[in-house]
Amino acid sequence: MSAALYPAEYIFPGHPDKLCDAIADALVLEASRREQRALVGVEVAVHRASVFVTGRIGCEAAEKIDVEGLVRQVYQTAGYGPDWEPAPDALKVVNELCLGPLEDGEAEFRECADDQAICVGHAVDSPETNDLPIEHWLAWRLARRLYRLRHEHPGLLLGPDGKVIVALRSDGAEHRLERFSCSLQQREAADAIALHRAVRLAVEEELAGCAVPGLSRALPAELFVNGAGAFEVGGTEGDNGLSGKKLVVDAYGPRVPIGGGAWSGKDFFKADRAGGLYARRLAKLLVSLGIARHATVWVHWRPGAEACEIMRVEGATLEQAQRCARLLDPTLKGSGERWSGQPDLVEIARWGHFTEASRPWEASAT
Repeated sequence: MSAALYPAEYIFPGHPDKLCDAIADALVLEASRREQRALVGVEVAVHRASVFVTGRIGCEAAEKIDVEGLVRQVYQTAGYGPDWEPAPDALKVVNELCLGPLEDGEAEFRECADDQAICVGHAVDSPETNDLPIEHWLAWRLARRLYRLRHEHPGLLLGPDGKVIVALRSDGAEHRLERFSCSLQQREAADAIALHRAVRLAVEEELAGCAVPGLSRALPAELFVNGAGAFEVGGTEGDNGLSGKKLVVDAYGPRVPIGGGAWSGKDFFKADRAGGLYARRLAKLLVSLGIARHATVWVHWRPGAEACEIMRVEGATLEQAQRCARLLDPTLKGSGERWSGQPDLVEIARWGHFTEASRPWEASAT
């Protein structure tokens, strides 16, 4: 196999789009704590110190949800505060949510899809990367490592916003990080040379600690830090943000097609989220059983359906996938009752549903 170049990117919790995803899922979590079958379909947009929250939350005491408090908490835990604007206490939260209890019979109807969806799941036989494409896993790992620099080296004066992009050359057996670029929010008066040195060391340490067979530990020939110049004005002061904009980052990176819609802001009875988790688990099961070295699964929801249907499979036959599917629950009821109320849902929104093997849907094959 000839070597090809595979790109991937990841973003920090302080990025405007990830602020929106985290806010949306903070609302999902709060509603599910009040009622397991809570209906949540919300969108979030941010710009400067303004936050716009729209959609519907249907659950017990929905009108008592402290929307503003949750928004401010997400900003604070992402790293905004006295040193980086906007300060959580200064936010203007525009709440256009429809809040109230579920209507009569609506709790039972949660078992039926209220919309159509096409969802894609993927897995590759690589336990070291939690069965994710190596470039996507590496981008996540490096982003998480560089995000920690702001706490490990406060003298660098780093902010909460940032992103990384990698280009990995791979022939399927040998892998090398060929290009790396990161943009890290930093005070203009801070030491850019010290930042470059810290990034190079962090990347070197992460590569050395990767137990991925065939992955070179060598630093990339091209390594850029804030290639566009000083990056002080970031976050929502530098750009607007919207929930659901980073679907490729949330899924498997650009090598794998995506389907469905956004996950953050939708409860676990919603077809997009339920289907995405089911398709991933089915693909992972095909790989873990040794049926496929890599598998991509497409499932389909139609309005009113209680379960999704397998439409297409790559890496295995449709019949093999259907046999494995007997070990899994394809229903909305199963998804909602099993996964609702995840206590770390905000962190999942920030860092991914599949990046950690300890996630409940990742840890259990069936």
